[in-house]
Amino acid sequence: MSKQYLTTHTIDNAHITDIFSLAVTPTQIISASGSSALKIHSTTEADFPQIQSLDGAHKLGCHHVVTSRNGKNAASVGFGGEVKVWSMDNDGPSGKWVLEGKIIGARLFDTLLEEEVVRPLLTTYLKDSNKAGELWAISLSTDGQYLASTTYDGWINVWDTVADRQKIREYETKGSFGMCIDLSVDGRFTASGHENGGVYIFNNETGRLLHSLPGLVKPVRAVAFSPGGKLLAAAGDSKVIALYDVSSGEQVANLTGHGSWVFSLDWSDTGEFLLSGAFDGKVKVWSIDQRVCVATHTETDKTLWSAKWLPKTGRSEGFAIAGANRSISFYREATGG
Repeated sequence: MSKQYLTTHTIDNAHITDIFSLAVTPTQIISASGSSALKIHSTTEADFPQIQSLDGAHKLGCHHVVTSRNGKNAASVGFGGEVKVWSMDNDGPSGKWVLEGKIIGARLFDTLLEEEVVRPLLTTYLKDSNKAGELWAISLSTDGQYLASTTYDGWINVWDTVADRQKIREYETKGSFGMCIDLSVDGRFTASGHENGGVYIFNNETGRLLHSLPGLVKPVRAVAFSPGGKLLAAAGDSKVIALYDVSSGEQVANLTGHGSWVFSLDWSDTGEFLLSGAFDGKVKVWSIDQRVCVATHTETDKTLWSAKWLPKTGRSEGFAIAGANRSISFYREATGG
């Protein structure tokens, strides 16, 4: 079995620096880079026009941006260590993103409250409790209420962005840099990958470690739960994508074929296929049933930092990739309605 995808459009020089992260909603794609702005393009039109730019979102640039599956919430984290939480002002392709609040150090501040009360205190607060770059990877729950984050020293935090805007879970690992994180679709589990090769699954209901997973001894740069929550994919410098059974913690498969570090993983909506992007510029599509690569594309020989599936149109699947070439390329399946 093989599948073929064709390049349908490329946005050249979408950012002036490397594009480190992509996030999608049912109608839009958000991109983040080493520059200060987040850019939003429509995915409902063939030429993917830019419809919004969040200028100055992160002064030092942004390395992660994520969205909730319902498309109404987003979060981004900058190289200064700050996390910003965004919400959509209305449904549909014309909706605009507005700043809802931000996480600084150990607190999530409301935007309005910050303007009235917090701003005069920020300088002192930051000196006391916030190291630059303390927070790294982030993930949002399906409804956008919960935000999970990693830290440089291996802590995993889960925040409630609605009720009292408080940190509700704090998980300790072995102290290794948390390079990636994901929340399961049902919100029950948090998974993290670490620089020392550690992969952990935590139960958010009990607040306890569920599994410390074996198999990867090199830095883990991407983790992703399948849509049904039964499998966890993990990959990184080992060049292998490991699949784990979430319930038992057993490693059930290794997907081999990448020749360099894997930076990005994303499941299709049905869970039938897994998308991966790597340091050498190659993007691969994997059949989970057959445990084989069914498509490989090389848009560039430069690093692919992010690869994401796009909303399905008819029977046709598509994805977007971005990285060190500063462009966003869009692919669609060669056959289908």
